[in-house]
Amino acid sequence: MSASGSPSAAAAASASAAAPAPASAPTPEASSAATSHSARRTAVVIGVGPGLGMSVAHRFAREGYAVALVSRTATRHAAYLAALAGTGAEAAAYTADVRDRDKLLAVLDAVTERFGTIDTVYYGPASTDPEGFPKPITEADSASVRAAMSWMYPAVDVVARVLPGMLERGEGCLLFATGLSAVTPMPALGNLAVLSAALHSYALTLNAALADKGVYAGSLVIGGLIERGDIHAMIASRPQDFGDVGNSTLDPDEIADVAWQLRTDRSSAAATFSALG
Repeated sequence: MSASGSPSAAAAASASAAAPAPASAPTPEASSAATSHSARRTAVVIGVGPGLGMSVAHRFAREGYAVALVSRTATRHAAYLAALAGTGAEAAAYTADVRDRDKLLAVLDAVTERFGTIDTVYYGPASTDPEGFPKPITEADSASVRAAMSWMYPAVDVVARVLPGMLERGEGCLLFATGLSAVTPMPALGNLAVLSAALHSYALTLNAALADKGVYAGSLVIGGLIERGDIHAMIASRPQDFGDVGNSTLDPDEIADVAWQLRTDRSSAAATFSALG
């Protein structure tokens, strides 16, 4: 089975195979509260979807965080915000493709303007676009690796944008979703394995650099299809192409709970979730 070339997609496939912002920063398409410069801490969920992204959003909201949701399209934002509003959370939603650097950075600036600070970032964009499906390592060429790595570079841009503020406050959290192929050889994932390894190494190296500065960085190493997620839905709907999903699924709420634990106790730079047995 295959999945597409993005960090969260690479994670699912493991089971199946700072420039200035524009002068006019974007405003949220919708919001569950009208206040700005909230006294709450703020978590930004980049690549939010119905699976892990929303589980992370809900988990941090339960801890009193305001939540900023970022995804490529706004079609589901109203439903996401309604779900968060039902819990009393303050939230707003923004549209940006992470590979559009200027738009992504403008969104981060808009979140900061609205909420005052960005205290936690979860980076886990995903895509079900067929052109992003993995190439086996024996077939991967530099073009396919560059295409996969186009999901890595925005993570660096995000960190460059938000880290100075975290360092100034002496507090912050950076979480990255990556795939099991980051730590286990999976030749079928080819170019996506390169992406997964790069993002995992980036998170661990940030963690080492920031350990004594109050900022945590961590890697969520995911080997399985995340329940309720778009990639899980796509693969489950096409057994003729991908086979039976079987028990290769992971509960996004459980992953989000561990993400919160990592952020809180900071005893480890990574957590691994595998449905492979």
